[in-house]
Amino acid sequence: EVQLAESGGGLVQVGGSLRLSCVASGLSFDDTAIGWFRQTPGKEREGVSSISSYGYSNHTYYADSVKGRFTITKDNAKNTVYLQMDNLQSEDTAVYYCAAKMWSIAVTVPVGVDYWGKGIVVNVSS
Repeated sequence: EVQLAESGGGLVQVGGSLRLSCVASGLSFDDTAIGWFRQTPGKEREGVSSISSYGYSNHTYYADSVKGRFTITKDNAKNTVYLQMDNLQSEDTAVYYCAAKMWSIAVTVPVGVDYWGKGIVVNVSS
């Protein structure tokens, strides 16, 4: 059974930082793109960042809104993907979801995602 377990969310002030973690179990890290999406009420779920080693090359993706502020990394030994979020802004407030897409170099849109985590709240206050 595949499971994606998120942690690290919470409340932070504008300009602050948080690090989200996603522990993936039951799937091959080498063949899978792991990414982060976020969603606020009334809006569609949007891709934030993803990372993959599929095809023996490292691939990372960032949405324009987070480039230069967020950094995605992974620890293969721990089957864990991290999203370091710096200089957080109020518009980053959302529920963040970990997602996995098999045999892919990136996971940037909700369509085609094979597995989802349950989500974790990030609240940035001014």
